[in-house]
This record gives sequence, structure tokens and C-alpha cells, in this order.
Amino acid sequence: MQRGETPRVMWGLGLDESDERVIADAAGEGYTLRGLPGGRIPESADESEPFLMWVGSGAWRDLPDVERARLEAWEETQRILVLDSEERNLDMEMVMEEGFLTAVRTPLERDDVHDAMHRATEITALYADIFRMTREIFLERELLTRKTDQLLFLNQILSRAAESLDAGTILERAREDMNLLFEVSAVQACFWRVADSESVEAEILLSPLARGSSREEWVEYMLESAGRLATVPVKDFHVELLPGYDEDGAPLPPPRKESTVLLPLRSGYECFGCLALTSPDGIKLAKDQTQTVRAAVNHLALALKNAQLYDQVKHRADYDGLTRIHNRASFDERLVEELKRHQRYNQNLSLLLLDLDHFKRINDDHGHQAGDAVLREIGRLLTNSLRCCDFTARYGGEEFVIILPQTSEADAWVLADRLRQTISRRSFDFEGKSVRVTSSIGVASISPGSLSRVRDLVREADEALYRAKSNGRNTVCLSSGCNETALQQ
Repeated sequence: MQRGETPRVMWGLGLDESDERVIADAAGEGYTLRGLPGGRIPESADESEPFLMWVGSGAWRDLPDVERARLEAWEETQRILVLDSEERNLDMEMVMEEGFLTAVRTPLERDDVHDAMHRATEITALYADIFRMTREIFLERELLTRKTDQLLFLNQILSRAAESLDAGTILERAREDMNLLFEVSAVQACFWRVADSESVEAEILLSPLARGSSREEWVEYMLESAGRLATVPVKDFHVELLPGYDEDGAPLPPPRKESTVLLPLRSGYECFGCLALTSPDGIKLAKDQTQTVRAAVNHLALALKNAQLYDQVKHRADYDGLTRIHNRASFDERLVEELKRHQRYNQNLSLLLLDLDHFKRINDDHGHQAGDAVLREIGRLLTNSLRCCDFTARYGGEEFVIILPQTSEADAWVLADRLRQTISRRSFDFEGKSVRVTSSIGVASISPGSLSRVRDLVREADEALYRAKSNGRNTVCLSSGCNETALQQ
């Protein structure tokens, strides 16, 4: 035995002292033998089970069933049956069935002891190898199972993300899928696009569970993250609330380091946004889980980038590139929808057709860029002056059209005249020059129960606009022929 090594423990149960001496002498210094009287074993195996037990046949027969069951439960302990010299009929099959490695007869000889101990050592080593191999197999199976689960998770999050071109839907599905890995209470996002070489415009998609001061903190957190990842400050931003949340759920707490992880969204070498994952119990991920989340976010980045591109294309198709309000095609579609709604619910519907007076003079006197600047400002003015349910579009050239749902002719005239006055009082600045312009507006309305068609409503508004032009411009006319004085009365 090497210095510092602990002797291997053997037990002798119900053995004569002479047998114990032979076993101890034959085993040598690397082993120690603890003799136990027959019929009793210790309550515990001290610090560990014995390496080997020498059990007298008489002691084994007298051992209670409970004590036998305890010994048989020690799977790593080898047992050798020591037969009395008078016992001649040895049934080795019975010996094996009762869990003994082998049997030896008294009086014991050194060679018998050496042979039994050698066999016990080999079996113990074999058991250790089998145990190690079994453990390795279980570990490999566990790793394989986890990798399979991760692949299934990635496949699900990728396939579900690819099913939609709406960023809000993609993020809601991502929140549902992320819960397969760990509990996620919110998946929020911020996207940005370059406004100029020194700033970006941001779109923030927040959970409706972020309320009050918490929402303000989330907006600040997203803006700060966008500025850091985009490497330039955010110039403008707007906030949208995500769908799919139970708005009666627990409020989302402000962003905290222990419960929030921020992940950039990249397309190629471009960073165009970031995701914020929030867990109510704090985020503690194993290394493989972290890798899986990053892989999932890479897949989501591709889907979200496609959603952005689709939105941009759709925006170009539906909006006027100069004024950034809806175009003629969008107006045609919307007017059909509003007319159907009017007929279904018997509500008022009005239409304004607005034309800038003598607009050609602006282009002739100040250039087309000045004219474009005026059109952009008019588009912004109309958008900021109307209700969210109203619909504004560029009808063509310097003409604009406004759909006013649930608005009577009298109310439409009041709004039209207010717009006319606002435009006439407005000074449009361009490269140090002040440009002023007036407008003429035609108003057409249909009352509940009317069966008017789209082209009838547009034609009436156009005729009213023609009369406004004929009456000296910078005025509002109604298709019904009423004048301003009559309406004011």
C-alpha cells in the first residue's frame, strides 16, 4: 500500500478468529478486516460500504430476512460464502442465486483467500467500468435529448416567424415560443432606419402591460439602446403597443439588469434593431440555452427584416412619396369601404376636395423645390389637424382629398373653413424665403339612408370645388349649394 492511501475495508460475519487471521494475513497491508458476530450487522456502513464481505454459512442461515435484504441492497459489495468443513454438499447455483461471488471451505488457505480476493477485485473493477459507461451513456442521452429539444424549438420559432410579415405578430409568437426554454413575460423591440448621416428614426414596439412610469422607463431604455447600437442618436420615434397580451395581466416592471436581456437584430453586417426579453423570475440560462436563444434571435432578425421590407414596400404602394400621406389608389379603396360602412350603419359621410390656389406661381417664382416643400407642409398640416378616423390623401398635383366618416355637411363645412383659414395664415419658409398660399375647398356629403355611389360623391365634391374657384378662390363651397352665411345661421 502506498503511503497516504486508505486501506480497503472488508467485513467478516460470523467467522472464527483463526479464519479472520488467515484472511487478514493473506490480504496484506492494503486491506483491513472488521470482524462481526453472527446474526448482526452494523446499522450503517460507516462512511461507505465494505469492499468485500466474508460470510460464514451458519451466520448466513441465522441472519434475519431484514438483515439479508440490507446486505443485498449493497450492490457494490462482493460477498464470499465461508462453508464449515462439515458441509460437504455444495450447491453453487444456490450460492450464486443468493448473491455470493463464490464459496470457500474452512480451514481457509492463503491461496483460497488470494483467489477469492482476486475475483472480487476484477468484478469490482468491472462494475466500476460498467457504471462509468452507463453514466456516460445517460449523459450523452441527456445531451442528445436537450439538443433535440433545442432543434425542435428553433424549428418551431423559425417556421412560425416565417408565417407572418407583421412585426407585432412575429414578436407575439416569439414570446409564446420562448416560454419553451424559460418563462418570458414580454418580448419587446425597437427598430430604426437612417434619417440622415447623423441620426436615426426609431419605431418602438412595447407590451401593453408596460403602463404609467414603467412605460416611460421602457421607452427611455429602448431609445438609449437604439442610440448605442446604431452609434448615432435617435432623431424621431413613435411607440406602438403589441397585440396578443392579456391587458388585464400583471403590470410589466421597468427594465432591470437581472430580469431583462437585450439582444441586437442584425441583417448581414447591419444592425437594424434590438429585442428585449423580460422574465419575471430573472434570467439565468445555461451555456447551451444562451446559444439557443442567440440562434433563435438570428432567425427572428431575418423574419423581422423581411417584415420591415414588406412594410416599406406596402407604404410606398399606399402612400405618396412627397407628402407622406395616402395616395390616390389608397383613397379609392378607402372611399369604397367608408361608403359601404355608411350604408350598413346609416351614418353621415362627408368628403372634402382641397386645391391650392395659383400653385403654379410658387413653382414659377421660387422653383419646384419650394413647391415640393409647401406640399409636404400641407400634408403634415392636414394630418395634424384631423381626427384619427379621418382619411387624408394626395389626390393629384396640388389637390388633396379628405374623407370624414360620421360627419354631417354642416360639420364638414366648419372643418373645411377652419383648414382654409389655417392655410391662408400660414407662412411656409424655404431657404430663407417666405411663401404664402391659399386654398379652395369643395364639400360633398351624403346623409343616412342615401344610396349615393362613389363617383357621385367625388363628382359633387369636384363641382363644389369648381364653384369655390369660380367665386374668387380662398373659399369653401358645398355641393348642396348652401353658402357660408346660411350655415353660420
